Amino acid sequence: MSTSNRAGLYKKTFRVLKKHYKPVIPVADRSLLEHLLYACCLENSQPETADEAYAKLQENYFDWNEIRVTSVSELSETLNSLTDPVETATRLKQVLQVVFETYYAFDLEHLKKQNLGKTVKELQKYQGTTDFSVDYITQNGLAGHSIATNRGTIQTLVVLGIVSEAEAKKRRLPGMERAIAKPKGVEFTSLLHQLGTDFDMTPFSSRVRAILLEIAADAKLRFPKRKTRKKAEEEAAQPAAPEKAATKKAATKKAATKKSAVKKQAKGKKTIAKKASKPKAAKRKQAARKKTTKPAAKRPAKRKPR
Repeated sequence: MSTSNRAGLYKKTFRVLKKHYKPVIPVADRSLLEHLLYACCLENSQPETADEAYAKLQENYFDWNEIRVTSVSELSETLNSLTDPVETATRLKQVLQVVFETYYAFDLEHLKKQNLGKTVKELQKYQGTTDFSVDYITQNGLAGHSIATNRGTIQTLVVLGIVSEAEAKKRRLPGMERAIAKPKGVEFTSLLHQLGTDFDMTPFSSRVRAILLEIAADAKLRFPKRKTRKKAEEEAAQPAAPEKAATKKAATKKAATKKSAVKKQAKGKKTIAKKASKPKAAKRKQAARKKTTKPAAKRPAKRKPR
């Protein structure tokens, strides 16, 4: 797709989304760390769900350190309203752990004093951060022009024909930040995020598909296909195939082992029988020798003289 066509499609997407969604503007007075932790909650969920989960974290735990030392399973129960509570809980713990180990405090405000590029590279190295969370904090905490995209957003852009499958795999979104001006970045990000999350959760929704078709009529050519019952059954049976093969292999191995054991047992019996027959043969040979051996001739007894 040419640069001008791509830019036009981004702008059309923006116009259409304004009719179907309302932008959710992030809380302005959050610290850098708070923006990062909120991004962990927001990544694959809708803003209202992320708000609810983030509020629960602040209500149920005394401070960030308590969250850091809480188990993933317990945290995921608190975050159960999110699309992926376990992944979110894992990311939260990892981010808090790396921040604590690096700075011995839950504070990232000093990063604002650094060059933006350097700060972004540093954040990308943190365990628990993702492309989405780094782009989100860049836009909302560091005043940079970066549009955060989650997995649903990437899939949506592929369906719309704005990016190719190859570009999507590399998370390359050429021309997006040029097509959308920085002052409109926060609004566009929020609207696109809502559509992307809806598509990720309900890809066959008639409402979502209608919005996509309003943006690009040829999007229907790239809609995900529903799996037929036969295909679903085949896919469900596939994991069982290796197990079946393994069972068959184990049975063959067991049969071979049993056969080998029988052979060994038979061989053992034969050896014992052979050993047992050896003494008998020796006795027979000895008896035969006795028969064939001639007795010594008797000498006439000497008579006493009269």
